[in-house]
Amino acid sequence: MGEGNKLARAARKEAIRRKAQRCHSHFYERVSHWSFGHHSEEPIHWHRERWVLAGTAILITALSGFIIPAWASAMRPAVTPTPHSLLPLALPKADAVVQQTPNVEDWHIVQVQPGQTLSDIFQSQGLSLADLQHVVDQSGDAKALHNIKPGQEFDFLLGSDGSLKGIRFDKDESARVMVRFDGDKPTVVAQAREVERREHVAHGVIDSSLFAAGSKAGMSNAMVLKLAELFKYDIDFVQDLREGDSFTLVYDDVYRDGAYLHEGDIVAAEFVNQGQRYTAYRFKKDDGSYGWFSEDGRPIQKSFLRIPVDFTRISSTFSAARFHPILGKMRAHKGVDYAAPTGTPIHAAGDGVVKFKGWMNGYGNFVIIQHNGSISTAYGHMSKFGSEKIGQRVSQGQVIGFVGMTGLATGPHLHYEFRVNNVQRDPQTVTLPKPEPMSGAQLAKFKSAVVQPQLARLKSLDENIKMARLSGVSRNDD
Repeated sequence: MGEGNKLARAARKEAIRRKAQRCHSHFYERVSHWSFGHHSEEPIHWHRERWVLAGTAILITALSGFIIPAWASAMRPAVTPTPHSLLPLALPKADAVVQQTPNVEDWHIVQVQPGQTLSDIFQSQGLSLADLQHVVDQSGDAKALHNIKPGQEFDFLLGSDGSLKGIRFDKDESARVMVRFDGDKPTVVAQAREVERREHVAHGVIDSSLFAAGSKAGMSNAMVLKLAELFKYDIDFVQDLREGDSFTLVYDDVYRDGAYLHEGDIVAAEFVNQGQRYTAYRFKKDDGSYGWFSEDGRPIQKSFLRIPVDFTRISSTFSAARFHPILGKMRAHKGVDYAAPTGTPIHAAGDGVVKFKGWMNGYGNFVIIQHNGSISTAYGHMSKFGSEKIGQRVSQGQVIGFVGMTGLATGPHLHYEFRVNNVQRDPQTVTLPKPEPMSGAQLAKFKSAVVQPQLARLKSLDENIKMARLSGVSRNDD
């Protein structure tokens, strides 16, 4: 019975399959090349092959991880071990004192400004006048503290409470003073500083002005002024200069502790003005002071200045008759007018005594200086006077007033008169007395130690300059 049912079911399935093939004959024709056979054994064989291949790959990878590093290690050269040695080190003693780096003191540097006083500087640091007096008393050098100049430096050491612990200042170019107040009692130490002078040579030819020629020669304006100051007794730099005039000089600069400090002095100089040769040499006199002398041993400084104001122009010369610009008529002009800006300093032409100081009709603010029994000089149209009083002695070059236009004046200028026995003489042409030369022994020392070596230097420099000019002309001709 059971067997018959199985056969019946199989026959039924076969009939259904044939019916489906007949109904969908077009589909079976299109996919007749496909294989629909039931192969139950092939998937099993396929998975077994894959497992065999995968296992082989894993085995090879594992063997490579062990074999390749072992081969690389075998090929590496053997490393020789570096020998080490032990050195005994001495340990510091337990009671040894550990040195500490000292604290750097904070010194505050203050530079003197124009117009400042020492009390101004102390007050700017929060210090009192009592502190200033204490410094003056302890330093013992009141002169260096009273005569301060712009650019000078003062170093202050202040405590945390603002109190003065120390001060440093220059006593002179070669010494510095340090005062300390941070101990039981004040201490004062003088520190020497190395000062040296380095010499330079310069040569110039006037083609437009003295300053232009000096600048071209490498000189500063300050050194040009020193050159003019040196020869102002013989040369009127307002009107005497001519194109082609020349100068040659040796001068020095001052260095302190290897750093530039300031310009020095002229050591030797030569000035040729309108064919006339003038010379000046610095010489240390027997009293220890320095002066400048000409080749014959006479002091450069004369009894009187040719011109009492610096670098101005002559607006009116000495004349027996000239047309007065304010009065509108002919009138004698018994002096020389030097036009200059208001406020230009006026210098005393020579040593003497102030004989008159006040207002004079026509002259405005007027000063007369009596130099000796016969010679006096007069200065008019001042804007204001100096501090000198009547009867007070003045020195040559001292400022006695300032240029202005008081009185009968159309513009700021100085009216300058040179009087001999109260008679006006032309300041530009009057013969001034020559100073006496130095003594015989000192003159011989001056000529052998100063004139001969410096004159040789100046001549050598002149010859080199002439040769350079000639070679330059030759090259230009070629």
